[in-house]
Amino acid sequence: MFNAVVKRKLEAGGTVFGSFVKLDAPAIIELFGLAGFDFAIIDAEHGCHTHAGIENLIRTCELMGMSSVIRTPDAGEANILHVLDSGASGIQVPSLRSAAEVREVIRKAKYWPIGERGSARACRAAAYGTVPDYEQVANRDTLVSVHVENKEMVEDIHALCEVEELDVLFIGPGDLSASLGHPGNAAHPDVVAAIDRVIQVAAGRKHIGTVVANPAQLESYVARGVHYIAWLSELGMLRAALNHAASNFKAYRGEAK
Repeated sequence: MFNAVVKRKLEAGGTVFGSFVKLDAPAIIELFGLAGFDFAIIDAEHGCHTHAGIENLIRTCELMGMSSVIRTPDAGEANILHVLDSGASGIQVPSLRSAAEVREVIRKAKYWPIGERGSARACRAAAYGTVPDYEQVANRDTLVSVHVENKEMVEDIHALCEVEELDVLFIGPGDLSASLGHPGNAAHPDVVAAIDRVIQVAAGRKHIGTVVANPAQLESYVARGVHYIAWLSELGMLRAALNHAASNFKAYRGEAK
């Protein structure tokens, strides 16, 4: 029952646009769909989500024609299995440190003969057992993205590009800056150099993703071949919109705008 909209667009050379979703609120997904986003990254690492809640957000993505990518809490087999059985379009796995760990993610996310994902045809993703060739469909269409958010992953970038069935290398500038000893300073030359290295090595070999916060970042990254774009999170956008609205009250409270 899952869709492969984002994976197909990337394979065709397109650029796809999404956002992190931290709230367990289907209406937020509907708003993203109405605004024209391609996918939502449902954040089970930092957001407040249950298995049942994630499944409902996946349903909402499908209704809006969007892909649902779940940022799992970690690379645990149960976490990967739950979201894929629920019908997620893909997974985005954080906190990895080597190509060897990424291969383990592939093993958990793909069925035989590629991997060893546990089979349960009565799951929602297989339309509760009504898709006879579901394992082959899932192997073909499930998107696998991993975070490149520490110096170890940057150092292993050539090996990462050799991992079969890995679709997206997602650069996390915030965590990467901390790993390189410059927490919160994504503009530090060491962090910029690490990001440049990932893009230079991976371009044309893997799809590359990252998070952006403004039009200048978006333009720069897309021009360099980054085509899987997360525009902030719904909380970041909501906070900015509320702050903008509240700024209109300041004159009536004796405050400067």
